[in-house]
Amino acid sequence: MSKPKHILSAAVVVLNKENEILLLKSPKRDWEIPGGRVEKRESIRSGAIRETKEETGIDIEIIKYCGAYQNVQRSICSHLFLGKPIGGTFTTSEESLEIGYFPIEKALEMVKWSNYRDRILDCLNNEKHPFLIEF
Repeated sequence: MSKPKHILSAAVVVLNKENEILLLKSPKRDWEIPGGRVEKRESIRSGAIRETKEETGIDIEIIKYCGAYQNVQRSICSHLFLGKPIGGTFTTSEESLEIGYFPIEKALEMVKWSNYRDRILDCLNNEKHPFLIEF
């Protein structure tokens, strides 16, 4: 079987009942939302749920699909979801040195990569829905 020519990834903006965003501190990119590569034979939605659990210990329910983003240079197609926590407890790993919920404005200040901040804002913008699919 040939090697895939592109990478699929999935990330989730997780909002709790207090309207705070779940962030993790990555050793590579500092503060970010949970997400990562979708595995072979895994749906994008399932990959988003799995990556959130692996990186943070939090179980989530997907509420909405927020859009797709591409990085042509690295052959990555990233998919973004909005989710809510339904269980679990914070669990750090090699991929997540710290985990926490933060008010939206503070979270946006903490996330240093502008494309990640833009994606969070896209997902929270109730008027911008490139693909309106609610779960």
